[in-house]
Amino acid sequence: MDLQYELKAGSYYLYDMREAPSKVTGERRFKLKTETVAIAFDAHTGEVHRHGNPVRIQSWAAHQRRRLRAAGALLQANDIVVVSGPLPVDELNKCLGIRGYCRRLLKRLPTLPHGKLQRKPAPYRSAA
Repeated sequence: MDLQYELKAGSYYLYDMREAPSKVTGERRFKLKTETVAIAFDAHTGEVHRHGNPVRIQSWAAHQRRRLRAAGALLQANDIVVVSGPLPVDELNKCLGIRGYCRRLLKRLPTLPHGKLQRKPAPYRSAA
């Protein structure tokens, strides 16, 4: 998987994992930093079209829908879905790395936890 999101200090950072980490800091340079994230995809195939800042993605999707409707491709225009908000990072990365995963994400969206609440492993407790 070349592109990967990470959640740091309440913001989503997008990294290109093909780049080598800095020799000084040991970290990669981020490609995008945003408070919430959006992903545009085809509802029928689950193919990811765009992802990133919600304003930019919503604008892209509206433009694509207009173009497709003007060309008479109503079904393709209606298949473009944009999901935005504080999404779980692991779900975002699966959408980028697994072809068609966005279809599953769309079905499970109502049951997904808030994306910025990071779950910490529960400490081991003995049953006494």
